Amino acid sequence: MKIDWVALGTVFGVSLTVTVALVALFTLGIAGLSRHETATEQGGSAGLARSGAYACFALCAVAVSYGIYLIVT
Repeated sequence: MKIDWVALGTVFGVSLTVTVALVALFTLGIAGLSRHETATEQGGSAGLARSGAYACFALCAVAVSYGIYLIVT
């Protein structure tokens, strides 16, 4: 049995990169919702923060759905 270490390293690197990017994107969504709440409490309007947060969450959902698609097919 021969292990292809280059392929294993590539899979590890891509998995780590995608995981960190997905967590960062989700964190940006949480931060956007937090800014929206803060602006609402202060009487302002922060529609852009809410829209950005929803866009981040949508991108997270797309990435997770694509990952599930890759696993299933």
